[in-house]
Amino acid sequence: MSSQTDSEIPLTGEAVCPVLNGETNDIIRSFRERHVLRQGLHQRHIQMIGLAGTVGSGLFLNSGQALATGGPLGAFLGYTVVGLVASSVVLATGEMGALVPLSGGLIRYTEFFFDPAMSFANGWNQVCSYLVTIPTEIVAASILVEFWITISGAIWVTIFGMLILVTALFLIRVYGELEFAFAMLKILLVLGVNIMALVITCGGGPSGQSIGFKYWADPGPLVQYLGIKGALGRFLGFWSTLNNAVFAYSGVQNITLAGAETRSPRQAIPKATKRILVRIPVFYILSIFMIGLVIPSNDPNLLHLTGTASQSPFVIAARRAGIQDAPSIINAAILASAWSAGNSFILFGSRILFGMTMQGHAPAVFARLNRFSVPYVAISLFGAFMSLGYMVVSKSAYTVFGWLQAFVAISNLVDWAVICVAYLRFYYGCKKQGIDRYRELPWAAPFQPYSTWVSLVLILLLLLTGGFSTFIHGHWSAETFVSSYINIPIFLALYFGYKWWKKTRILALVNIPIVGLIQFYLSEENLEPEPPRKKKGLAKLNVLWS
Repeated sequence: MSSQTDSEIPLTGEAVCPVLNGETNDIIRSFRERHVLRQGLHQRHIQMIGLAGTVGSGLFLNSGQALATGGPLGAFLGYTVVGLVASSVVLATGEMGALVPLSGGLIRYTEFFFDPAMSFANGWNQVCSYLVTIPTEIVAASILVEFWITISGAIWVTIFGMLILVTALFLIRVYGELEFAFAMLKILLVLGVNIMALVITCGGGPSGQSIGFKYWADPGPLVQYLGIKGALGRFLGFWSTLNNAVFAYSGVQNITLAGAETRSPRQAIPKATKRILVRIPVFYILSIFMIGLVIPSNDPNLLHLTGTASQSPFVIAARRAGIQDAPSIINAAILASAWSAGNSFILFGSRILFGMTMQGHAPAVFARLNRFSVPYVAISLFGAFMSLGYMVVSKSAYTVFGWLQAFVAISNLVDWAVICVAYLRFYYGCKKQGIDRYRELPWAAPFQPYSTWVSLVLILLLLLTGGFSTFIHGHWSAETFVSSYINIPIFLALYFGYKWWKKTRILALVNIPIVGLIQFYLSEENLEPEPPRKKKGLAKLNVLWS
């Protein structure tokens, strides 16, 4: 197995860059990874990977909890509000990613547009998150298999862990094709369960009972949260659904993490961004609306957490309607989703770590590449932490593992907040330097900066109120409090600790290297232009990827 360190990566691009000054030279050095990493992801891969990251167990398994705590209207509003926030985050990420298509995504944008200390803090925050969430998905997959057969969970942890690790260590194209297939499976599942819910609502199920909006009338559109009476209880029920929705939407911002391994990223990333904005209402908001039609919010099965398809609201709806074969089909699709999530997370985590190494925020050894041009040392680190999945065989250890999982769950909100802050610095940097975003950038996101400001305020509110239930009299829980807030002081300690150690400063708007990045973008576009391809025949009906 051959390897290549960061110091061995050649400096290329000087000959094509129109202006070579100190700033431009630094930019070229940052972009040199695109010359050694293999661009194995095509437009159809990056667009479908964006879909695969937004549809998973959060929708298939845990959305029923939102219905139980917020009612059909509360769950619908919660998923709609967070969907708008997630859309804004995706827009900001897509605009920055089209200009800076490098490994690590946001970690690199923060370095360029805000503060190296913020890049360091959020980078390690995300790395630690993925170190725990990858074995979490492996454990989830092993539990899903138990829906059919009960043997030692360690066997399935080993099988799924090895499959994920082997996939990650080979060509990025292999990962792209796998995620493409998984994404298609998820699309079919979402369409299938929503059609099933529509048929049940209209009385087409075996029971023949037409439901309509029956459950919106009884037990009602909203739920009194934790027994609190009146408007306050109903509002808190709605507010509780927001955190559930954040978990369901987590990962939607990761479409640019493999930017250095994407062909024609300045075309592929904007297209993937715009497609995700269509998928959010079609897959998430429509699905949660249909769930509210076919299941009453007081169904006790909604809060019976098993980890298998039996807790899925769609399975509960099928059983209530007398449909017998749905659970096994849905469980198989969710199992594939858990495997897909493990594949995605090891890619995301390793590319963040690789990107941090390129910026000098992580040990240089993590930049080593194998003969397939993937960062095998970074991947191996995440592979080693897969062994946490063996905690599933011990009940006491599994409790500790649950704590670790909860500690990093809030990191997604932190990541969203950092995206908004980095984008606002980028946006106002463009204004300060007289740059016309719509004319000079590869792609400019709409509704800016207003949607980002609104999203940032709401994200900060969710961060501060994530554990609000513990402050209600009689509902104190140390575990809930710690898991809801521990990530915040850890992140701040990383940020201010790095600032103190390295004496970094927030970049002034006039010093953000946007002009140099645009110059490099223009030089690359002139060097390797890619004409758009026209769709022919049945391909014109394809609305999922270009």
